[in-house]
Amino acid sequence: MESASELVPFPLLQTPIESNYRACTIPYRFPSDNPRKATPAEVSWVTLFVNSIPSFKQRAETDPTVIDAPARAQKFAERYAEILEDFKKDPESHGGPPDCILLCRIREQILRELGFRDIFKKVKDEENAKAISLFGDVVRLNDAIEEEGKRLESLVRGIFAGNIFDLGSAKLAEVFSRDGMSFLASCQNLVPRPWVIDDLETFKVKWSKKPWKKAVIFVDNSGADIILGILPFVRELLRLGTQVVLAANDLPSINDVTYSELIDIIAKLKDESGKLMGVDTSNLFIANSGNDLPVIDLARVSQELAYLASDADLVILEGMGRGIETNLYAQFKCDSLKIGMVKHPEVAQFLGGRLYDCVFKYNEVSS
Repeated sequence: MESASELVPFPLLQTPIESNYRACTIPYRFPSDNPRKATPAEVSWVTLFVNSIPSFKQRAETDPTVIDAPARAQKFAERYAEILEDFKKDPESHGGPPDCILLCRIREQILRELGFRDIFKKVKDEENAKAISLFGDVVRLNDAIEEEGKRLESLVRGIFAGNIFDLGSAKLAEVFSRDGMSFLASCQNLVPRPWVIDDLETFKVKWSKKPWKKAVIFVDNSGADIILGILPFVRELLRLGTQVVLAANDLPSINDVTYSELIDIIAKLKDESGKLMGVDTSNLFIANSGNDLPVIDLARVSQELAYLASDADLVILEGMGRGIETNLYAQFKCDSLKIGMVKHPEVAQFLGGRLYDCVFKYNEVSS
């Protein structure tokens, strides 16, 4: 398995990585803060993770692959809550001080130690099947838009609408279990532009020149996100002659799509001649990122991805975990795009935007 082999720095990060790259976007503390006392930001973020415990416990209780799942789910909830409380008392406990990567890592470790491999498997499978049945309609709607700039904006709105399907957000998990997600309604109901970070017009100008030979896209959630948001956008890039590498998680985490699931999804969407709604897919590659969390530290990716990405001239990080909570300020040797929806009030506050606001951060590297 990829994660067993050595992880390496993503080759397109600005070097030296030690001084140029910090994975976590939001600082929970500063060097001047007392190392033994939790900062207000740490307390607020730890509380956010505490609030997510009930929805994780509920998913774990009904995991059919785990014997005595309810008792183990209860144990998960107790153990994780205990560690989070410890962080409030002493930020340096449990390998702290905490940041979003450490808080996610501990949650995944406890679940795996208790035998839970993929507690969101059932909902991911259901959502993937639903989204696959809608893929053709979404593509046809976009293809019908003749003006290139308008079509691009429609594809981008589709990425935001798909990104709403995120069971890592306690609020959205609740909405989702109540009434599911209507993809087209979500496209129409996005917060109005300008978004909290809105570089779409600059991106449109660059896009019209068809400049990129190869794009690497770090993908996020299963269901509408990958199938109705990212893949129609990828299909358009392929149509423009860009090679595309999709980087997906090695192991399951929340409802993020994994490498093996993505291979399966794309196989189901292709026709007999291997095309994606009429578009050739010989320039589409799927890579295992080596990651096992809903956030990503680009100082540690798989060798396979590092090799495939080394000559790319566009990097896209999609979703709140990979493109906002981590890597929003990451600097690359090539053009980069961070795109995602703001799904925690704490992130909205940090950015000075609204809840469910959109981030479209494009950085062009002058050649």
